[in-house]
Amino acid sequence: MKPRQPPGYGRCKKRCFGDQVPNPAPFLRGKDEGLPRFHCGRGGHFIGSLGKQLEALLEKGNIPMQSKPFFSNLKCRECGRLYPKQAIHVCDFDFGPLEAAYDYEAIGRVLTRQRIESRPHTMWRYRELLPIDGEPTVGMEVGFTPLIKADRLAKLLGIRELWIKNDTVNYPTLSFKDRVVSVALSRARELGFSVVACASTGNLANSVAANAASAGLKSYVLIPADLEQGKVLGSLIYGTQVIAIQGAYDQVNRLCSEIAGKYGWGFVNVNLRPYYAEGSKSMGFEICEQLGWRIPQHTVIPMASGSLLTKIHKSYKEFAQLGLVENTPFSVHGTQATGCAPISHAIKRGTDIVKPVSKPDTIVKSLAIGTPADGYYAIHSMKQTGGSAEDVSDEEVVEGIRMLAEYAGIFAETAGGVTVAGARKLIASGHIGKDDSAVLCITGHGLKTQEAIIGKCGAPRLIAPNIREFEEKVYAPDLAAAAF
Repeated sequence: MKPRQPPGYGRCKKRCFGDQVPNPAPFLRGKDEGLPRFHCGRGGHFIGSLGKQLEALLEKGNIPMQSKPFFSNLKCRECGRLYPKQAIHVCDFDFGPLEAAYDYEAIGRVLTRQRIESRPHTMWRYRELLPIDGEPTVGMEVGFTPLIKADRLAKLLGIRELWIKNDTVNYPTLSFKDRVVSVALSRARELGFSVVACASTGNLANSVAANAASAGLKSYVLIPADLEQGKVLGSLIYGTQVIAIQGAYDQVNRLCSEIAGKYGWGFVNVNLRPYYAEGSKSMGFEICEQLGWRIPQHTVIPMASGSLLTKIHKSYKEFAQLGLVENTPFSVHGTQATGCAPISHAIKRGTDIVKPVSKPDTIVKSLAIGTPADGYYAIHSMKQTGGSAEDVSDEEVVEGIRMLAEYAGIFAETAGGVTVAGARKLIASGHIGKDDSAVLCITGHGLKTQEAIIGKCGAPRLIAPNIREFEEKVYAPDLAAAAF
């Protein structure tokens, strides 16, 4: 005999015929207390009496975040199979990567430009499109960094209009990684982790260390032993356990996968990766809003694993799907350092097969990932949008850092030099038109990678403390130079 269904339980009558998935609704408790099912897991439809109550409240937009089933499942990027919202990152069927899936129909009913604009200036103003169940608990002040119009740099690079998305001033550790870590650690808390960790080329280690310290979580960061000292100190200062590995990043990452499996820690870029990666979308959301609710014509993005590029691409599509921006044509472009450019080289060969780089050889350590996890998807994002990729030498990286500093007043780490120098090549080759508009994504502060430019940007002029020497050694030479 079929068991009697509790009040509010039902089966989706729409075309998806999806069964219900658990999704607690504490605001609806009473006679139905303990009843967790009101929303179908496939088509995103509301079912049963509780579902109807929820839908009515969603229309009014006045229910707490934890009651909104916007983040519905994890989903395989290859076969589309759905998975529960747990600390898993690979499909059991085809080993494809998992990513967060959302109920865009429900989101569209509550998320408007006006609602976004009424919220605090942080990445969490777009929280319905980020994969946590409740309110954020880590990194509530992260994001909404400046988008700066760079007219002098535009003229130097030979383009009509240029914007800089400046994550060198992101809180708290001066890189875009604070975005992904804010999401990953907020979700880690929801899943009950007390120990969090990461494999890192530097910036991620800094961010995990800082944000874990503020959240009271124990943390471990595993890094290649040859990282820049600024990034090593930028992790140690927070009291985290810094483990330096004698090997390249890809070897560090493989070790982290083993540790995550054996000890059950929350590795932000391993078993928490589906949540972590989504934080990058906030950079794209902010760009659209700061441009006056429009998608930029071109976006140039540095690539390590390729994840940032794919998520900015996804953010533009999500905003267009929700009607927050007009669905205009756009291109995303990727840049890498020549000493570790597996994605760029694949694009230039006209293939989506990424050849690993076993021994990266570049000063751009933050992008030195020889086996990029999202390389295949980054290539397809570029192809789908008419974008392209470029790679630049270490000498060009330093020149790019200097151009950004001297013509836009922004001191970027080596990855920023890759973006600027790569953009110059993309413009010169015609992949970005000279009459077009572009946004350059600058992802970390130059104080983190000082070794790359020491001795390459001049030295102080030493003089005695008197006016005569100032005039002889400074003023007169400068005046003469200006005459030429």
